[in-house]
Amino acid sequence: MDGWIDFYDSAHTIYVNAHHRDVHFRRLAEDLSQYVRPGASVLDYGCGEALSADIVAAKADRLILIEPAPGVRARLTARFGKNAKIDVSGPDQLAALPDHSIDLVIMHSVAQYLTPKELDATLARLRRLLRPDGLFVLGDVIPPHTSALNDAAALLRFGAREGFFFAAIGGLARTTLSQYRQLRTSLGLTRYDETALIEKLAAAGFTARRAGRNIGHNQSRMTFLALPAGSAALN
Repeated sequence: MDGWIDFYDSAHTIYVNAHHRDVHFRRLAEDLSQYVRPGASVLDYGCGEALSADIVAAKADRLILIEPAPGVRARLTARFGKNAKIDVSGPDQLAALPDHSIDLVIMHSVAQYLTPKELDATLARLRRLLRPDGLFVLGDVIPPHTSALNDAAALLRFGAREGFFFAAIGGLARTTLSQYRQLRTSLGLTRYDETALIEKLAAAGFTARRAGRNIGHNQSRMTFLALPAGSAALN
């Protein structure tokens, strides 16, 4: 995962312009906030820039943003340092959190950057933190059949709705020569079908199902909702 961490910590151009970046993170926060119970303790693992984290924090009692990239983490601290509800930490700080202390764990658009063994280890670490009646939301999982063309089409549809369609066309053209394209080719993205991912979650101690919609704009990817095994069945 180190190559991807370095990429997202650089001055990358994954977002076609500032408006795309802003509406992307606002959409994620609005989608995620529907899973937040009032007064909940929430942990967002691999949160990225999380520009609209305050939307999630507004419903929560505490929001812990876990981000491995040090530059991104510094920007999060600068942005949300005065928000008493938001804490910013690196992954190493997970070990200091008490068992069963989190109501909602979020891991969005991270699984594709981990090897299967890394994902297993991460799921175990997050399972330890979740309360018996807590919820784990695993978003943006890429199915085996999903290609870069699916992602491009989703971006263009999102751009048409949010007013950056022509910028998206230019951004896609730039991506063909970008470091992101090179990393996607050299490192690849880990993919799971629905059954395999549910089985992986079960092995980590969860009971899971696929959500009706993926978090964010790209509906060719999948979100899973998981409870600690033995909890009440998911609706």
